Amino acid sequence: MTIRACVLREPGRPPAVETVTLAPPGPGEVRVRVAAAGVCHSDVHLADGLLGDGRWPMVLGHEGAGVVEAVGDGVAGLAPGDRIVFCMVASCGECEPCRAGRPTLCEPAGAASFAGSLPGGGSRLRDRDGAPLQHALTVACFAQHAVVAAAGAIPIPDDVPLWQAALLGCGAVTGFGAVANAARLRAGDRVAVIGCGGVGLQVIAAARLAGAATIVAVDRGAGKLERALRRGATHAVDAGTEDAASRIAALTDGGADRCFEVVGRAETIRAAWDALRPGGTAVVVGLAPRGVEVSLPAIELLSEKALIGSYYGSGDPRRTLSELVGLVRDGRLALDEVVSDLIDLDGVPAALDRLRRGEGARSVAVIDPDLAGARPGDDAGEIAARAAGSATPGAAR
Repeated sequence: MTIRACVLREPGRPPAVETVTLAPPGPGEVRVRVAAAGVCHSDVHLADGLLGDGRWPMVLGHEGAGVVEAVGDGVAGLAPGDRIVFCMVASCGECEPCRAGRPTLCEPAGAASFAGSLPGGGSRLRDRDGAPLQHALTVACFAQHAVVAAAGAIPIPDDVPLWQAALLGCGAVTGFGAVANAARLRAGDRVAVIGCGGVGLQVIAAARLAGAATIVAVDRGAGKLERALRRGATHAVDAGTEDAASRIAALTDGGADRCFEVVGRAETIRAAWDALRPGGTAVVVGLAPRGVEVSLPAIELLSEKALIGSYYGSGDPRRTLSELVGLVRDGRLALDEVVSDLIDLDGVPAALDRLRRGEGARSVAVIDPDLAGARPGDDAGEIAARAAGSATPGAAR
């Protein structure tokens, strides 16, 4: 079928919407009509060529939601009409990490992601000249339709609007999983979050729900910090005017128990380390470009401080998604609070530029307004407020 999709031709050249061809789903795959897709910093790194050579030409987009239209041979548990969230790690369940209970480190899924292919091999996308196009992180959902592995399409209930559900499959899974699985945050912990974009705001919400006593939000600019305070932060530090590590230490009575770095830069990773109290843990959630290195004072390891990484929530994405949907339906997690812009497919390049400049939070590309329940240019907060007052319980919150 012929579809419109946002294609990256090469780094340094802005991606553009093109007409491309999408093949039918193969065995173990499904075709999804995309309702909405979130614009993530990982998309920026892919577009800028910072995650490895040869990852182009590519259809971008990995965080989204839609409705199943067709299923390939051997697919069980999914049928046309099912509402789904994309999961960018379609784990095999059989490799060593999967058997060890670490599906986010699935080896075949990781290899497919780096190759820009589907786990079943190859691409289902072709440009107008017939040349293959890669699938961004095995998803490629900045498009009207996407073919993905069935394991990468997670069913969700009917009462979560798809323009909000689009945020579950990357930002929310990553942020909430980092808190619960990587950091194992405990009630009463003193927490700092460096970087309050789309994922950082999810970390803040997760820390609040986990019972953190103090949550220090760190970023540059009043807009992001105000959004972080609304999300549940107890204190805000403007890194443009204050030393983040020393302010965190002062606000947490000697240092944070858990510090989350959600930027992916050497200096912010070091700040997260410096902000810890003895025995504390810094969790790096931000995706650092290839080549970034961090230096730490080795003598401070004697204080039993720890620096760990977290990828895609460090748990079982399918289980985490189910838990997140429950929080949304119970009114404990408001997804609309992290949305700063509702755009259309043609607005993706500008949204990537906003992320490069550190402006706003999550932009959501509304690709099919009727399915998504929102339209480009709408105010996310007003839509959510209307939905909250509708007859459908939990529709917005």
